[in-house]
Amino acid sequence: MILKKAKKEPVLKSTLPLSTRIYQNRWFYIMFLPVFICILIFSYFPMVGILYAFTEYTPFTREPKFIGLENFRVLFESKQFWRAFVNTLQISFTNLVLSITFSVGLALLIDEIKNVRFKKVTQTIIYIPHFISWVVVASIFTMFLSPKNGILNEVIQLFGGEPIYFLTSETWWRPVFYAINRWKETGWGTIIFIAALAGVDMEQHEAAIIDGANRIQRVLFITLPSIAGTILVVFILNLAKILNLFDSVWVLQNAMITNISDVIGTYVYRLGITGAEYGLSTAAGLFKSIVSVILVTIANKVSKKINGEGIL
Repeated sequence: MILKKAKKEPVLKSTLPLSTRIYQNRWFYIMFLPVFICILIFSYFPMVGILYAFTEYTPFTREPKFIGLENFRVLFESKQFWRAFVNTLQISFTNLVLSITFSVGLALLIDEIKNVRFKKVTQTIIYIPHFISWVVVASIFTMFLSPKNGILNEVIQLFGGEPIYFLTSETWWRPVFYAINRWKETGWGTIIFIAALAGVDMEQHEAAIIDGANRIQRVLFITLPSIAGTILVVFILNLAKILNLFDSVWVLQNAMITNISDVIGTYVYRLGITGAEYGLSTAAGLFKSIVSVILVTIANKVSKKINGEGIL
């Protein structure tokens, strides 16, 4: 009788000891290690500083004095804090809506370009402003909008108008701020949407053309619904950063328009760096983080209601 050799059953990775699995994937862990260390140093270790929100501490005191929720009481009774909070929400939400609207619109226009080489050149050109420092951008537009020799005011005067102090006017500052942001970030914001458009089913477009649908109808009823999930994901991810508004405002801010331009970021900067109120500024920063978490949680629940699943 000839005995057949039994087949050796493959060993599942999940049944292997943890030390063995770590050793087998050691190179992946080694590649991840620098990222993990950076996250610990710059994201998690600084969270210990949250404790200063419950203390009275300045550089001129030897050690922090625990005062409980007193810093939060002072903040909530401050008109400047609530003004900065409302300004942050107004500016950030408006900027977020404009960002998604312009980015989707520009992505749709770029997607219509048939010449591949021209399409790549166009994408490269519109990405460039994103890599320019906000300090440089502020300097460029300060000169461009100057009431004395700025190009825009030169054109206004050419048609008989009076020079406009755009960056010191409470009427004009926010529209100018939104316009500068769109010039700088719209091109970069199109990257995800261009990638999403590449996955749109072209058979649906072909069927719609046969049925007599024009280009606008195809965009409204095929293209936009196809990338609606991507738009929602981008909205929720950006919502997490909605209160992290500082550098773009700080470089364009001046004393003339503080009432409409002061945001939580600049408010915390003045408290902590200029005023040396470390405890109070930490409390303001902690409140901002809590509000950000609440906004993201609400947006995620809305996503579950609309799409049946969230992203968190």
